[in-house]
Amino acid sequence: MQEWAEVALRTLMAIAILFLITKILGKRQVSQLSLFEYITGITIGNLAASIPLERESAWYLGSVSMAVWVLTTFFIELLQIKSKKARDFIDGKTTTLVKDGKILEDNLKKERLTLDELMEQLRSKNVFKVADVEFALMETSGEVNVLLAKDKQAVTLKDLNMLQLPEKEPTAIIMDGQLMEQEMAYMGITQQWLDAKLKEKSLTVKDVFFAQLNPQGELYIDQYSDNVQLSKVQDSNQAVLTLLEQCTTELQKLAADSSEQQRKQLYEQCSQSLKEAIQDMKPINSANS
Repeated sequence: MQEWAEVALRTLMAIAILFLITKILGKRQVSQLSLFEYITGITIGNLAASIPLERESAWYLGSVSMAVWVLTTFFIELLQIKSKKARDFIDGKTTTLVKDGKILEDNLKKERLTLDELMEQLRSKNVFKVADVEFALMETSGEVNVLLAKDKQAVTLKDLNMLQLPEKEPTAIIMDGQLMEQEMAYMGITQQWLDAKLKEKSLTVKDVFFAQLNPQGELYIDQYSDNVQLSKVQDSNQAVLTLLEQCTTELQKLAADSSEQQRKQLYEQCSQSLKEAIQDMKPINSANS
């Protein structure tokens, strides 16, 4: 085999081995790394790079070394899962940098963190006043997490004694010109409703690269053509209809899952009342359209 072909083959084998190693070691290897995982990543990368170009000794010896590193890392991760002491020894512990608005200088020195670096980390969390900080903790990954003092935190509905209904996340209902039928069912909308909304913009499903519906009934449309401005379709009446249809779907699910007859009947009655309200609103919505 010619030298260039041998190098190319070894490179492909190194890529395949690295991919396999990453799959074995899991997602942590491509997210926030602990100290040992950082060392492992660098070492395995160097070993993989040496395999294609090693000419002095047998090329497979690099693979053997990589295998030893992988097995060692794998067993250390198992040990960390089993033992808190092992986690503390290998990864270290969380360090408190700020407590009750007071910077803990000894802990800053312990982590070899300067005041400038601390302030930079706080600003990255949208915190500009140290006095506002209840706790600032340096995690084992090196990231700093911040808890604001109670009087500096944003007011929630719970603080105002207001009931917050469960809310669904915005959901993609068209991707790459294809309908996402399960997602549409989850959001409680029909293809007829979607077709009507697209027709208002002189579009079909095939014209849409991406479409997303939020719980308020707002439809975001991104067409294939990049020269077309992004479109948001929202109708207040339709938004109410969409929410009512979603509530109807949820009530039907609750009725189907309920084992208590009285509760099942209550859900069914509420669902029927919402269906009647939806039917009453549709002529109004059509007239406004």
